Amino acid sequence: MKLQMRLGLGQFNQLSEERLKFIKQLGVEDVLLNTPALPGEERWKFMDLLRLRTQVEDAGLRLAALENVPIPFYDKIMLGLPGRDEQIENMATTIRNIGKAGIEIFGYHWMPSGVWRTSRTTPGRGGAAVTSFDMALVKNAPLSHERVFTEEEMWDNYEYYMKAILPVAEEADVKLALHPDDPPVESLAGVPRLFRNFEGFKRGMEIGDSPIHGLDFCVGCWSEMGPEAIDAIRFFGERDKIFYVHFRDVQGHVPKFAESFVNEGNCDMFQVMKTLKEVGFTGFMITDHVPHVVDDTPWGHRGRSYAIGYMTAFLEVLNRTA
Repeated sequence: MKLQMRLGLGQFNQLSEERLKFIKQLGVEDVLLNTPALPGEERWKFMDLLRLRTQVEDAGLRLAALENVPIPFYDKIMLGLPGRDEQIENMATTIRNIGKAGIEIFGYHWMPSGVWRTSRTTPGRGGAAVTSFDMALVKNAPLSHERVFTEEEMWDNYEYYMKAILPVAEEADVKLALHPDDPPVESLAGVPRLFRNFEGFKRGMEIGDSPIHGLDFCVGCWSEMGPEAIDAIRFFGERDKIFYVHFRDVQGHVPKFAESFVNEGNCDMFQVMKTLKEVGFTGFMITDHVPHVVDDTPWGHRGRSYAIGYMTAFLEVLNRTA
C-alpha cells in the first residue's frame, strides 16, 4: 500500500526505549536517525544497519530514513583530495548495506565543514534559546581546509561522486536525498556552498539525474535563502523530487537569521504543507531543529511536542478538506 503524506521524528543518533516510546505517544510512525552512532570508521556494516531497523519496528514504528554519515566518511570526496576513490568504494558499500537492510532513503549533504551557527543561545520568544547565524561574525574565519577552493572545483567533485554512486544507489534501490547548505551562503572558510539557491539545486538534480535522486527539502534552509520556498516546492514536488521534509522555519534571511517556533517564522507553514499536498508529496515530515524551551531535554522533547502538535493539526485539516 502506498503511504501518504505523514509525520515523523528524528534528529538523534541513538535509539532508546524511552525515545521510541515517546515518538509512539505523539502519534507518529516514521523515525529518522541522523548520523547514527554505528561501529565503523570508514563505512557501515549490514548487520548493524539491520538491527537499527528491527529495533524501530519492534517498537511499532518505521525506520523511514538515515540522514548523513560522519563527514570523515567522504570529506576527501567532497574536496577532491587523494584517497577519494577509496572513500567512494566505502560509500558504495555503505549504500549497498543500507539497501540490503531494507532502509529506503539515505539523506546526505555536500558541506565539508558542516552546519554553521554563530550562536546557540540567541533569545527567541519568551526567552527560548534558538540558534542563529550572522555572516558578519565569520567573514574573516580562518580556512577550514588549508586553502581556498573554487566553486567549479566543488562542482567537479560533486559530478565525479554522482557518476560513481548513482548506479550503486539505483541497484541497491536506495533513494538519495540532498539537504541544502546551511547556512546557504556563497562560501565559508574558503569552501564554496553549492546548494544555497534554486539554481544550485537545479544543477545538482541535472547532474544526478535519476528517479532515486531527490531532495531532503529543508523548509528552514529555503526560508534562510529568501522567499522561494513555495515556488521550490512546486517545481521540485511536481517532478517527484521531494523525498522527505524538514518542517521548520527561521526569522530573517542570509546573511543574518535566527531559528524560530514553527508558527512565527518567515513562511506560512500551513501553506507550505498545503502546497506539499497539492503537488502530490507522499513522504514524511520531521520537526528538525526546534527552540529550546524551559525544562526541556538536550534533544528537545518539549519543543518537538509543540511543533508536532502544530503539524498534526495542519495535516488533519488538510486531510479533512481534501
